[in-house]
Formats: sequence, structure tokens, C-alpha cells
Amino acid sequence: MSGRETQVRASAGLRIRRRHYPTVGETRATVLFADLRGYTGVAERLGPSGVVPLLEEFFDLLGRATARHDGVVFHVAGDGMMAAFGLDRAETDGARAALAASRAMLDGFAALAVRWRRDLSIDTGLGLGLHLGDVAWGWLGPPGRKTRTLLGDTVNVASRLCARARAGEVLLSAAVAAALDADGLAVPQAQMPLLRLPSFALRGRSAPLDIWCVPAARRVMI
Repeated sequence: MSGRETQVRASAGLRIRRRHYPTVGETRATVLFADLRGYTGVAERLGPSGVVPLLEEFFDLLGRATARHDGVVFHVAGDGMMAAFGLDRAETDGARAALAASRAMLDGFAALAVRWRRDLSIDTGLGLGLHLGDVAWGWLGPPGRKTRTLLGDTVNVASRLCARARAGEVLLSAAVAAALDADGLAVPQAQMPLLRLPSFALRGRSAPLDIWCVPAARRVMI
């Protein structure tokens, strides 16, 4: 089989998969990833049954903050969560709501972390990443186990920003920073100053990524 024939057959197969498992929609939104820092050590120390109540509290906090700011939780796995803002509202890209939710998550988690440290002698933190752009959303997975999820480069970048964020920090892309600046939020008098950080390269991307952060009031080294 020639390379041309292989490509044609692969494309045909992709069309078949799309016909049976259609993408529900494509839109522009702000994607948020949140991750519990220090979880590996906590899981080793407390064991599976010991971390369950902690994760229930953690995801309850994140889910409530997401819902209060009109976001949608798409995925929870291990110690992390993915949500999106602005999906169903044509008048907004969700950047402002995503940042507000991020701040609510950090504020709520600060009290949670203090209690966990006092009662369990564990140190934990919360890191967040935000990126704004085009996303596809639909139902994916094996037969009988399909779940709603988000797809696209926007999701990948938000995930990588979250992985890079330190405990107590929100990292955001240039697209999010520009949207916030247009809303008049990226200024000191709005009490949400954005600090520009050195650009960094994402593996597989052709150009470095410009990033900003909302500086943490108190950074936890985990």
C-alpha cells in the first residue's frame, strides 16, 4: 500500500469515527486546570482510604467555585480537575469568570490547607493554569463509558501551565491576560495585578509561550 493510499484510508476512517461519535460543538472558552500539590507524599503517608475524605473536600471546593462563576467541570482525575468558562455565553470568553473562580479556589483552599496541616501534619498547595482559545467539546470514550470532555490545543496549553504553576499561583497565557486587560482587570488598582514571567517553550510547539501570573500572597514550597 502506498503512502497516498494509507493517508486516504486513514482520512476515511476519521470521517467514519466522526459520523458515529460526533463532536458536539466548537467554541471559544477559557480552560482552567487545577492540581493539588504535595498529593504524592500525602497519598503515601495516609493510604488510599485516608486520602478519600481529603479529595472529597478538595473537589467540593473546586466544584463550588466553578459553579459560582458559571463554569462547567469536565474532568476529574486523581488530584486534578479541568473546567471551562464562557462555553454557553456568546457575549464572553470566560476569562474574567475563570480568574474569579481561580481566586475563590485559592482563598478557600488556604483555609483547607491550614486545617489539614493542623490535624494531619501534611503540607499541600494548589496550582492553577488558564488558557483562552478555541475548543471542541463532545462525548468520547469506549462504548458504554463515554464522558463529556474538551479537546484542542487550548486544553493542552492550560494543562501545561497548571503543571508549571507553583503552589498558591495562577499561571495564565497571553490570551487570558489580553482579555483581562480589555476588561480593565490587569491593573494594580483592580487588586489583581498580573506579573509577566519569562516566556517558556512547550514541547511540540513552534514558538515560546508568553505567560503571566497572579502572584501568590504566600508561596508554599512543596
